[in-house]
Amino acid sequence: MKKKVIVIGAGIGGLAVASLLAKDGFLVTVLEKNETIGGKVNFIEANGYKFDTGASLLTLPQTLNEVFSYCSKQMSDYLQLVQLEPICRYFWSDGTSIDIYQDTEKTKAEVEKLSKTDVVAFEKYLKDAKIKYEIAEKTFLAKSLNELPELFFSPRKYLIDFFKLSSLKTLDKHNRSYFKSAKLIQLFNRFATYNGSSPYKVPATFSLIPYVEFGFGAWYPIGGIYQIPKALANLATELGVKILTKTTVRQIIVENQKAIGIRTDDETIRADLVVSNADGVETYRRLLGIENKFTNREPSCSGFVIMLGVRKKFDQIAHHNIFFSDDYKAEFDSIFKDKLPAKDPTIYVCASSRTDHTQAPENCENLFILVNAPYLTENFNWEEHKKRYRDLIIQKLEGFGFEGLSKAIEFEEIITPADFAEKTFSNKGSIYGISSNGIFSAFLRIPNKCREIKNLYFVGGAAHPGGGIPLVLLSAKMTARLIAKSN
Repeated sequence: MKKKVIVIGAGIGGLAVASLLAKDGFLVTVLEKNETIGGKVNFIEANGYKFDTGASLLTLPQTLNEVFSYCSKQMSDYLQLVQLEPICRYFWSDGTSIDIYQDTEKTKAEVEKLSKTDVVAFEKYLKDAKIKYEIAEKTFLAKSLNELPELFFSPRKYLIDFFKLSSLKTLDKHNRSYFKSAKLIQLFNRFATYNGSSPYKVPATFSLIPYVEFGFGAWYPIGGIYQIPKALANLATELGVKILTKTTVRQIIVENQKAIGIRTDDETIRADLVVSNADGVETYRRLLGIENKFTNREPSCSGFVIMLGVRKKFDQIAHHNIFFSDDYKAEFDSIFKDKLPAKDPTIYVCASSRTDHTQAPENCENLFILVNAPYLTENFNWEEHKKRYRDLIIQKLEGFGFEGLSKAIEFEEIITPADFAEKTFSNKGSIYGISSNGIFSAFLRIPNKCREIKNLYFVGGAAHPGGGIPLVLLSAKMTARLIAKSN
């Protein structure tokens, strides 16, 4: 008789693990509290403009392909991916700008614009990043936290590998040891934000992220990033998974330290296994009634989002763009020390209409604007201050050459950290779950298999190995494997 699995949350992790478990012969039901699937990866469409409201970049597309392959399907039947070149365009307030490509020779030519002496350092940096990635690929990215202890009792070479990950110094110190150009240090410090952390606190291990981006490229699904959860939902449905939206789980039912089902507003559903794709900290607090579990772990940063539909083209921008602040250290001190929005924030702008004409009307742009923001505290009321902060960001973009931006806006929507917390039940509005600040951060995430309660598992950005689409898909793979081994 097939075992029943309840998956809480139809984010990318929940949909992927549901598909993998259905392929393994489980009866799977996914329960989603919102009207739409996708979790933080969602969408808005209005006045001919389309916006992805969460992730806007796909790296390591093979992690997605592996889900479809495992389920005996061709990803190309569900998604059309295009590679982006350049990957990203970077701007500084002094008028300097460079493009970064997967093509290393092109990127070296761009690096040379900033510092001729750093071109060789850039090559050495990528070689070191490649080594770190290859170590992580066979350890942290291959094993769940429940399985990692095996590595410490494995051959001595794994311990040597761990030292090569440079976890004892920060990303900023690591980058300063390679580059003389302050702009290049800032550019490579930015990769700490890929998991919502500070380059002045996160271990240098995360210098592997540039290799992931430069080595494997950046990708975009035609129709928008939201096509990814839609494709996974189609895959899951074809495999027999039931996906129920507008169904809020209120409690995970536990008897004799074993998860035996869930309770919604309307019914109790029994199951042999429960997988939470909800935020792990909030799963303990809201669904298990355990208030103090993981609450001492620092949340990742959140984000302040402005989506603008504008009756104008800005030809100076690419698909992905970064407009740097003049004082990066002050920016992260504000976010992580003072827990306040930065007065001079770095601004990310995604204009997917540059690649995909379906995303905006002719001669218009869909601008997805994101700045890093602190997780929620009592120190700052977003509802009170969001209009003022929005105006600061628009003004800064106009100073970077977005002439006439304010007057060209015909659609606008704002998402604050408070909105993320309300819509996705994320811990304090954090986007990436627990931050990676600190040398032991990799071991402090929520494990894929609950240690206290039998038959309860975790998947998604708040669980191991972390946030971002590739890591979320890897967490689904790890969780499905743990379930298969135990059942």
